[in-house]
Amino acid sequence: MPTASVTTVTTRAKTNTDTDTDTSTGKSTSYVALLRGINVGGKNKLPMQTLRDLLADLGATGVRTHLQSGNAVFTHEEADPLRLAADLEQRIADGTGLTVACLVRTGADLRRVMESNPFPMDGVNPSRFMVTFLSGPVPLDKLPSLDPAAYAPDEFRPGEREIYAHFPDGVRDSKLAPLFTDRRLGLTASTRNWNTVTKLVELSDGAT
Repeated sequence: MPTASVTTVTTRAKTNTDTDTDTSTGKSTSYVALLRGINVGGKNKLPMQTLRDLLADLGATGVRTHLQSGNAVFTHEEADPLRLAADLEQRIADGTGLTVACLVRTGADLRRVMESNPFPMDGVNPSRFMVTFLSGPVPLDKLPSLDPAAYAPDEFRPGEREIYAHFPDGVRDSKLAPLFTDRRLGLTASTRNWNTVTKLVELSDGAT
């Protein structure tokens, strides 16, 4: 696992987000942004300093990033995480030319994800336990009726807008991991291991 890196950025003045309807509450909410597919294999390079600056430009405060894979914790007066995700995608495209899918969850929702984990974690390697975050409710009709023997020792459990999966031997040769893709599920999907999930919950708790 890479060494954890958490960085904070000084917030800039708030700017407009090119949308007409104001859904801000005047009260800051803790959020976590999960970017998909950046800084992988030399493609979609997005420095975390750039991500912090882009979030600050959107009016985010207390922006912190974790690792280089596109995890950011921040607070914002915007009440709609879907709007924040869309605004961040647009700002990344405008500022870097990259097309990057972004999911935004409230800190409270990320804590729910952690506390709702249906797997007992005793003896589980957290780097091989994954949560796939989705842009909508888990489409149960698109998940196959799995024969556990066909995917053993891998196994999964659906949550509300996330899928929990354990890959005891890693994901590289897993037959189960390819089932949780945008194409199969019809939703934006972004996966984090359990170490990252719990660290982001910790950072988010400290942001409020």
